[in-house]
Amino acid sequence: MEFDGQVALVTGSTLGIGRETARLLALGGATVIVTGRDAARGAETVAAIEADGGRAKFVAADLADLGSVRALAEASGEVDVLVNNAGVFPFAPTVEQDVEGFQRLFDVNVRAPFFLTAALVPGMVARGRGSVVNVSTSATGFALPGGAAYSATKAALESLTRTWAVEFGGSGVRFNSIAPGATQTEGALALAADSVAEVGRKSPLGRAATAREIAEAIVFLASPRASYVHGELLQADGGRTIG
Repeated sequence: MEFDGQVALVTGSTLGIGRETARLLALGGATVIVTGRDAARGAETVAAIEADGGRAKFVAADLADLGSVRALAEASGEVDVLVNNAGVFPFAPTVEQDVEGFQRLFDVNVRAPFFLTAALVPGMVARGRGSVVNVSTSATGFALPGGAAYSATKAALESLTRTWAVEFGGSGVRFNSIAPGATQTEGALALAADSVAEVGRKSPLGRAATAREIAEAIVFLASPRASYVHGELLQADGGRTIG
């Protein structure tokens, strides 16, 4: 299996895209570190992975807290695959965006992956191999009313991906981003089920994605099959940004 002997850390992996990514990485042979704020959901995810014959452990973390981010990095140890998936996405019109919500968006969506990557990549460089996949959004490719702050955080994450690809070029560590379109996750459906369906219908494929479909693309980017893919942004949006 392509991830045999590797350790993978997937943030925000107790639900949705993160959970499916963790399960697929474990099926590929990785030992997966599942992380999130909810210990009960974390235990359920670990149990599901183990039921499939995989290996996993749960580490609780609140990525809005920089101390918790640093504790997560320390608890994870040597990591070969890092998927910066965790994110918050409260939408608000610009004139109604409060400072606290704005700060939380940047803390979780930008600051946490920045410092988690900074903590874990040196070990990858020392070993001469590793893969980092940053989960963005197709909303950076088209204007989405109410998504100004959210889209800005994800555009920043895409910029970090490109910078890291050059900064760590030649080290054996690859950096890529993926931009999912409308996806049927628990969080998105609870927040705006009608909007998810509508955005999905506007794509050339005419539907929203499943969490598993996005996870498959993430795992591809992390895998040796994508060994010459570096610094790229993969649009996994059913063609929405071209249609």
